[in-house]
Amino acid sequence: MNVLPLAGYAIGVTAARRADELGALFVRKGATVRYGPSIRIVPLADDTELHAATRRLLDAPLDVAVLTTGIGFRGWLEAAEGWGLGADLLATLASARLLARGPKAKGAVRAAGLAEAFSPRSESNAEVLDHLLSAGVDGLRIAVQLHGEPLPYFVESLRHGGAEVIEVPVYRWVGPADPGPLDRLIDAVLDGGIDALPFTSAPAAASMLTMAKRTGRHDALVQAMRERVIVAAVGPITAGPLAAVGVPTVRPERARIGALARVVAEALEQRTPRLRAVGHRVELRGQAVLVDGELRELAPAPMAVLRALAHRPGVVVSRKELTGCLPSGGEEHAVETAVGRLRSALGDSKLVQTVVKRGYRLPVEDAEVVPFPRAGAS
Repeated sequence: MNVLPLAGYAIGVTAARRADELGALFVRKGATVRYGPSIRIVPLADDTELHAATRRLLDAPLDVAVLTTGIGFRGWLEAAEGWGLGADLLATLASARLLARGPKAKGAVRAAGLAEAFSPRSESNAEVLDHLLSAGVDGLRIAVQLHGEPLPYFVESLRHGGAEVIEVPVYRWVGPADPGPLDRLIDAVLDGGIDALPFTSAPAAASMLTMAKRTGRHDALVQAMRERVIVAAVGPITAGPLAAVGVPTVRPERARIGALARVVAEALEQRTPRLRAVGHRVELRGQAVLVDGELRELAPAPMAVLRALAHRPGVVVSRKELTGCLPSGGEEHAVETAVGRLRSALGDSKLVQTVVKRGYRLPVEDAEVVPFPRAGAS
């Protein structure tokens, strides 16, 4: 059978912006996607902080403007137009030295009829900052367009160098209007129903951890992220809140949504246990199992038992130990019920062997099991 590479896996998406685009990349590869937005974007036209920052910027001549994202810059211009400040903003920017962080910001600058003075090949804020500081910023009035999260080191370095800095909070993020989907996504992570969590912004990661703390699930969520779930971040800034609580992340070389989806797929593939037992090829796929190339979906309890047995292929695992692996716990008879359902789903009862008075085992001929955490995680 031709099984898609992510069939059997469940991915949790917390993004507010471009969530559908990110989710579609996983669905195309066969994954199931569960959405739980952890933040929401304040509409630019209604954002009083952005309006105030724009007014302040227009109060005096501007020397430098640092533009970090194309979509943010375009949105800022549109909001200013709606406030009747569009022409003034363009004129002020035209008289300033414009630094565009990457090609999308550069394209937006040019589309507005402006011209950038500098754009780093690395597309990094660090290179923009080095460029400014090496030329000297003492006495300059500099606007810095933020892109969803603060840039404290960037801004404070400029101020330490003697510049007046105006922070322009384009796309300010706050908590979700409806926390229900995020609450259910956290539950799914804790129940073993989510295999990967890709994050596209630091506020999204921080907000998920904050909700878990507020509802008494923070430690359990962090443990799941450390030990079982593939956690990915689009870049080092996004990984910050996760690193602060000891959660390892995988990251793409370039901060792009497509690259993020690829690195998640690669990490899941590397983590997949592959076994050969009683003449069958068995591959664990998160929420399902591939037996001789045929995908078989499993309920949470049988899947938990299979994961526990596959973690130590060929080794006898006691009923008591397996009870502790079940999503809702229970007595030893619950393990027997789960094993029965597992054997039925696998299609060959010999794949799960009973060892009398001791427990169960997978009678493997060979196995490839990649431990967690992953190599290459940071």
